Amino acid sequence: MKQNSELAINGGSKAIDFALKNREQFNEAEKSAVMRLFDESISSGQAFGYNGPEEAVFCKEFAEFMGGGYADGVNSGTNAVYVALRALELPPFSEVVVSAITDPGGIMPIVMIGCIPMVADTMPNSYNIGPEQVEALITPRTGAIVVAHIGGEPADIEGIMKVAAKYKLPVIEDCAQSHGASINGKKVGSFGSYGAFSLMFGKHFCTGGQGGAVFCQTEDLYWRERRAADRGKPFNQSGHTNTIPAINCNLDEIHAVIGRVQLGKLPSIIARKQNFVQMLKDRGIGELATIEIPELRPEVEHVYWWWRLRVNTDNLTVSKNEYCAALQAEGVLMNPDYSAAMPFTFEWFQQRWEKYPWNNPQYHGDSRVEFECPNAKASIKKHFNLSINESWGEKEADAIMRAFHKVDKSYRDL
Repeated sequence: MKQNSELAINGGSKAIDFALKNREQFNEAEKSAVMRLFDESISSGQAFGYNGPEEAVFCKEFAEFMGGGYADGVNSGTNAVYVALRALELPPFSEVVVSAITDPGGIMPIVMIGCIPMVADTMPNSYNIGPEQVEALITPRTGAIVVAHIGGEPADIEGIMKVAAKYKLPVIEDCAQSHGASINGKKVGSFGSYGAFSLMFGKHFCTGGQGGAVFCQTEDLYWRERRAADRGKPFNQSGHTNTIPAINCNLDEIHAVIGRVQLGKLPSIIARKQNFVQMLKDRGIGELATIEIPELRPEVEHVYWWWRLRVNTDNLTVSKNEYCAALQAEGVLMNPDYSAAMPFTFEWFQQRWEKYPWNNPQYHGDSRVEFECPNAKASIKKHFNLSINESWGEKEADAIMRAFHKVDKSYRDL
């Protein structure tokens, strides 16, 4: 193989010879909102807390963004999934179908409520699960389905909802990476019983360092999530005692006030991410011999937390990992290997039969069942996640494409 001395990885000059902008997510608007909250606190002599007026307005505005319904702020995306699951009050040791590719925080809440994760493979050439993969795992012990929409790309939630209706199962949508994504104009998170959102820093919009939200469309489900989010307090019920065991997952006023400002920016953030992807397409990223752009169904709106791209190794003289390393050396920001989003491969899960809840004699399923998930593993092997930043424009698009053309030219095998 030739040395390709012009490549940065081999000592050549970088194609991206300037520092790419950070997201610039916060500005004076968030600062002013927080300072107003402090000013009000100092004036009144009262510390701001939780379940206050800022959270109430934030939840109302978030529900309106989702198309109408109810929302409750919580303190993380992991706890958003936990609250949604806890609100369902599933029987102990119920099986819960969950996505093979997901953040660890998308599967651990299942265990924390004493239920059994059943890991569904993804669709071929995808990070998302589909109806066929979900239905293959449904048994009489199944209590719910948790569907992750990965990277800003909606899963086939309409098909999954048909399977759920067939078996009369509730669905929780894990929308931690897909704020504002939609199918036929309907936002993800509004198809299932609950939509769980992470609002930590780095997501499409955030409430600060950590935060989350749970969305639903009926008042009954809303009150159930409120109780599950705040130690089982008897919201909208008579009596004065806590009604179910649950933990404190409350959002607070300072995070809510940041979230309100951020939510107002969200449509612009999404549009600028989408526009940047279009810039790369217009500059020919899809015409490279070494890159394949995964097709989207026409009814789907992708919001690009990052962009899943497939490496065409048939047209390469090197491996995918070497190809990605060369791009990174040129200054391209990416995650070349998303295997950290396969928690079913982690040690704690692989040795699960020795631990609660799998080892409880009241669980009558197979605690040692193997989840091979060949589609998920193949997708991780073929794809990388290209960073998409809403602060980038023409200059960044030109530089990124210089890097791709340079590496493509050096490593393609045509």
